Amino acid sequence: MKLQPQPRFYLFLLIAFIATVSSSPLDPKQLKAIKILTTTKDPCNNNNNNHSSSTTITCDDASPFRHITSLSFTNCSLPLPSKALKPLSKSLLSLSFLNCPSLSPPKHLPISLHSFSAVSSFHRHGLSGVYLARLVNLTNLSIISVPISASGLYVILGNMPNITSLTISSSNLPGKIPKAFHSNLTYIDLSNNILRGSLRPSITLLSNLKSLNLSRNSLSGEIPDNIGDLTFLTNFSLASNRFSGPVPGSVSSLLELTHLDLSGNRLNGVVPSFFSGMKSLKHLNLADNSFHGVLPFNESFVKKLEFFQVRGNSGLCYNHTVLSWKLNLGIAPCDRYGLPLSSSPPQKEEDSTSEEEEEDYDDDGGDGDSKKEEKHGTNKIVLGVAIGLSSLVFLIVFLILLAKWEITRPLG
Repeated sequence: MKLQPQPRFYLFLLIAFIATVSSSPLDPKQLKAIKILTTTKDPCNNNNNNHSSSTTITCDDASPFRHITSLSFTNCSLPLPSKALKPLSKSLLSLSFLNCPSLSPPKHLPISLHSFSAVSSFHRHGLSGVYLARLVNLTNLSIISVPISASGLYVILGNMPNITSLTISSSNLPGKIPKAFHSNLTYIDLSNNILRGSLRPSITLLSNLKSLNLSRNSLSGEIPDNIGDLTFLTNFSLASNRFSGPVPGSVSSLLELTHLDLSGNRLNGVVPSFFSGMKSLKHLNLADNSFHGVLPFNESFVKKLEFFQVRGNSGLCYNHTVLSWKLNLGIAPCDRYGLPLSSSPPQKEEDSTSEEEEEDYDDDGGDGDSKKEEKHGTNKIVLGVAIGLSSLVFLIVFLILLAKWEITRPLG
């Protein structure tokens, strides 16, 4: 009878294999280059990459030599030698800089990079659009609080056909929204820049887009009618721009939307009622616009939202029979005309007051009607006396004329 190998035996073989693979040394050329950045004997050992280290390194499991695939610098102050990254150019896929304000950007970035990130870094020199445009294989670009000198976004994105995630925020990026985007984009954050012009329809062609943040720019015009074509959109922010016009009806087609921020614009018209039918919506900010009319939501919808804001719309009001003042919506209740109570036309208030006064008179046992009847009776008496006196005067004149006629008539 043959003995079957025990499961422990297979586990031992697996551990031995992993140990053999992981023990492969780092490529000698890369090890020599990386010694400038770290003093550890084995840079690929994750145990050496503790939180106190300013350099984090990730390697592959290739054999006979491992290669560096990811390099991250944090809170760095020492200058980065220009030739340090050159030996890594064939394997390095991800490079990031976090809080390295005094550092100068590397003169030459490996074109093998799939991901490049810079946050609060390179404050002295910044980054140029041409510099970033060389990264033709990027799928992820993230630039936050790093000055960028470029004539427009198209200069950066023109040669990045594989880009899927784009973040350029708080970087003083000028220009307009490009006429065309690469169709692979699923995430766009261009917040807090100096972009101007309209939101071109080109952005609505990104059928896979899940997040779009264009807040805190100088964009203007109307929101495109076909914005509803972005059916996978979950996060949409146009806050703090100069957009005008109504909210397009196609927004109701964004069934996956969870976060919508249109605050701080010049949007007008009534607040669309279709928002209450968007089941996934959790965050709705319509504050500081020019919406008017009656807020079309009930209390259950408002309470379902994790965040809801409509303050700063002077023409907007709520139906106090549907929504409680305890919700603290920041808008006035509506009057009988559907206008905010604080801004009802004075004439209408006077009219309503006079109508109420007349109703009050009517409720006082009919005194008003009796006074009117009494006044009408007096007028009738005066009119009757005047008619009687006139008739009497006419009769006297008639008799006098008749008497004169009789006297002057010749006797027969």
